[in-house]
Amino acid sequence: MSTHSLLYQRLSQQLAQREAEGTRRRLTQSAAGLVDFSSNDYLGLSRHSAIQAALQLAATAAAGSTGSRLLTGNSAAAEALETHLAEFHRAEAALLFNSGYAANMGFFSAVPRRGDTILYDEASHASVKDGIRSSFATAWSFRHNDLSALERRLARATGAVFVAVEALYSMDGDMAPMPELAAFCRERGLYLVVDEAHSNGIYGPNGEGLVAALGLEADVFARILTFGKALGSQGAAVAGPAVLRDYLLNFSRPFIYTTALPPLTVAGLTAAYQVLPQLAAERQQLFELSEYLKHTLNTVSGLRVPLESHIIHPVFFPDNPGPEAVRHIAAAAQQAGFDVRPIVSPTVPVGTERLRLIVHSYNTEAEIDRLAAVLSQ
Repeated sequence: MSTHSLLYQRLSQQLAQREAEGTRRRLTQSAAGLVDFSSNDYLGLSRHSAIQAALQLAATAAAGSTGSRLLTGNSAAAEALETHLAEFHRAEAALLFNSGYAANMGFFSAVPRRGDTILYDEASHASVKDGIRSSFATAWSFRHNDLSALERRLARATGAVFVAVEALYSMDGDMAPMPELAAFCRERGLYLVVDEAHSNGIYGPNGEGLVAALGLEADVFARILTFGKALGSQGAAVAGPAVLRDYLLNFSRPFIYTTALPPLTVAGLTAAYQVLPQLAAERQQLFELSEYLKHTLNTVSGLRVPLESHIIHPVFFPDNPGPEAVRHIAAAAQQAGFDVRPIVSPTVPVGTERLRLIVHSYNTEAEIDRLAAVLSQ
């Protein structure tokens, strides 16, 4: 058997194993006209008229940035956006990355060095964990949102110690205990790194994020600000001290060796950040609908939505029915007109399969009522 055949056989066997376990991933497309309870477009900015107008004005720009930021891909517009991001999020400086994944990879692979320690919440994004794997620092996870577990891990730490958490967790929708974490790190001289992927644009009077909403900017070394969720676009930024921006620009390989964001994206993000302060009513609607969804679904027999979830709501079923059953329920909801997605292993641990419902400012209580009626069946 040829070497190629052996490789193909191995790949096929691994896919067949996923198939047998009911965990094989496939690309799907949403049917037109479904009520959105699945996308990350919390505030509807991906289709906001002011942003669409800005994109039309910028449509004559080059289709691509033509190179990395350090070669031909830099622009006055990108630098102006970074300046605005730093001011808006009340940080010294900000540096653009092409995605939240790239920003987490870029930070954790470059800043913590050999002899340092990274302590990360076990529920952190895969991009945080992949960035940590690329670092020469020692790393340990700690039990989700458990400061006692964090303190036990700290006893083994050496060098500069980085504590990595998400402001709002992507699968369970619960929040990190930010005030307690900030005090814990401040008292011990630790470097707190907060992934604001799902909280950027949502919290704070203007959508500055959870860290700024709580007034904790001075206690957080770095924030990962993703634009593919509430900002309705793509890309991300790392916000923090000016020296951190300069360091990443010099040592972060995912920044240095990547073609920069295209001009159209920069224009769209600039417009989105101009619109964001105007959306206080939409943010309030989002919070109210979030509470309404939890209350409504928890009255349905056989469903459980954790009360600590925000915006993102896992829906659990009794007796852990398994991935195929959860997929079947999601398919039935889609047939009824709702874009609802199942979340199964390996994205979440075996036995914690769930639906993941995301609320948007453009959803309604009537839509939630209809969805609850479908799920009750």
